[in-house]
Amino acid sequence: MQPDDAPQAVRGHVKWFDPGKGYGFVVADGGGPDILLHANVLRNYGQSTVADGVEIEVEAQRTQRGVQAVAVRWLAPPAAAGGTLPLADMAEVGPETLAALDQVPARVKWFDKGKGFGFANAFGSSDDIFLHVEVLRRSGLADLAPGEAVCLRMIEGRRGLMAVEISPWEAGTCRTRQGAGSDRDGESGL
Repeated sequence: MQPDDAPQAVRGHVKWFDPGKGYGFVVADGGGPDILLHANVLRNYGQSTVADGVEIEVEAQRTQRGVQAVAVRWLAPPAAAGGTLPLADMAEVGPETLAALDQVPARVKWFDKGKGFGFANAFGSSDDIFLHVEVLRRSGLADLAPGEAVCLRMIEGRRGLMAVEISPWEAGTCRTRQGAGSDRDGESGL
């Protein structure tokens, strides 16, 4: 790539991303210099954070300051180690069960990355939904902000509702059951 050449599709993984600093880096599968991933580029894709190790495809362009991502094409959460979720209540949730669960629109009440957990509420409900940091990471996210709109797949655990998958609202993946707070798929007035 030459400076100011047209952007090129590059696949790789997130080396690290710091939402506080507002940037991170992508390592290309084919080698080469690290690719700067700015928070604004990630927000344009519909996410405010991304977890380390997430597979990603970006449109990268060489600039006077090095190679930078100018758009995110897609990203996929890191492959699960051992294939099971870390909490006992979630041990029986296999890929088929997870895929069969409805995605529910929700808002984050609070999330403390240091403590490793937080809570959300489904649209139209005051019931708390437990959010665990490992579920967040497995979903390809690094952090959540209070008031952030998300899509959740959840189960009833021993202590109440628990998220087993979290998707950013802006990614447009939220699908709800008829009458579960939306008039049409993905639209809930959040």
